[in-house]
Amino acid sequence: MDDVIALLLPLAGATVRVATPLVLAALAGLYSERAGVVDIALEGKMLAGAFFAAAVAFQAGDPWLGLGAGVAAGVALALVHGYACVSHGGNQVVSGMAINILAAGLAPTLAYAWFQLGGQTPLLPNGARLPNVGGANVLVWATAALVPLTAWVLYRTRFGLRLRAVGENPAAVDTAGISVAGLRYRALVITGVLSGAAGAYLSIAHGAGFVRDMTAGKGFLALAALIFGKWRPWPTLAACLLFAFTDAVQVRLQGVELPLVGTVPVQFIQMVPYVLTVLLLAGFVGRAVAPKASGIPFVKEH
Repeated sequence: MDDVIALLLPLAGATVRVATPLVLAALAGLYSERAGVVDIALEGKMLAGAFFAAAVAFQAGDPWLGLGAGVAAGVALALVHGYACVSHGGNQVVSGMAINILAAGLAPTLAYAWFQLGGQTPLLPNGARLPNVGGANVLVWATAALVPLTAWVLYRTRFGLRLRAVGENPAAVDTAGISVAGLRYRALVITGVLSGAAGAYLSIAHGAGFVRDMTAGKGFLALAALIFGKWRPWPTLAACLLFAFTDAVQVRLQGVELPLVGTVPVQFIQMVPYVLTVLLLAGFVGRAVAPKASGIPFVKEH
């Protein structure tokens, strides 16, 4: 029994740590998509947040300034997405992919120009990383509080009611005299804050600096968790924990000798979380119905 506990406790801790950026990014996407704006740029905003958080935290020696910089980077890219898709009715998928490509190229280029370390930032000292409180990082606690807060905002507040309405029937919201564009921009700002914080967690909390492509598809995993959770906070949290659990398990399986198999190649083990994502979505996505106005630009009738 003691051996089982000794195995499960570290695995549970690793699951929570790995799930934190997924939950933050998935909640970010939830606000955006509930407002009717498809946001596949979560990956790009996380990557930008990770870079600017690490760069500012290293230069200033202050992790809170780094967190602010990561959040600001996420918000800036979210506003770019809003300008293209909300203000000008552009294709939301194309805009999101453009932001992902921009962040993937810009972050390591700036890192190389500023630090000359091959596209990464210097290793952060402990004083430049977000602190732990009660055995967990402060962003882990904040993320745990954000899930019930998001559920309350969406289902118990006027803003949440309007947000869900604008994702289902923006014409009715406009007829009621409420600005559709204003609501969608507010949702995108929240998306930028949360996705930037998710990236900052990777570089100045869970990690100790920025490296090229350090998000490693976590933005897309978060989007998959959001779809699997049917755009609802609690099921989305459960999906994030499931994906994080498989990720934590695959790390511990690397180099392990399995009966009748031997040592499984590292590449095969690393793909387990992504294979699980595909299998789950293949089995459940057909029953997950997105907000009706998701991805459809709203054109106000005069």
